[in-house]
Amino acid sequence: MITRTGTHAVKAVAALAELAEGVYAGAAEVAELIDAPRNYLGKLLKTLADQGLLESQKGKGGGFRLAKDADRITLFEIMEPTERVSRWGGCFLGRPRCSESKPCAVHQRWSRVRENYLQFLRQTTVSDLIKK
Repeated sequence: MITRTGTHAVKAVAALAELAEGVYAGAAEVAELIDAPRNYLGKLLKTLADQGLLESQKGKGGGFRLAKDADRITLFEIMEPTERVSRWGGCFLGRPRCSESKPCAVHQRWSRVRENYLQFLRQTTVSDLIKK
């Protein structure tokens, strides 16, 4: 239910959350910390910055840092730009006409799983991930 991109995004934001206040980390440094490809992670971090989750600064001493406190960033916010988890409303079997009134064979069970998963993403913050 989570792609490698989603995993890298969550791990990168968690790594940035552990930086001292006001400190930036470059994409290469974060990539090494979380064992991700450098160029790929740089693009991913830029996407998260474009979404307002990270701040970026160019030049010496620059890089990325959280744009807001870790307890105000949810996993949903991190996952949505790349995973589009909000679109998970469709039929698990891919049927175009699956609904509450005309459910497929797994509609009820998938609906519960999907809603629990989305609730987990909306209620879990980066702070929850980095607690020791």
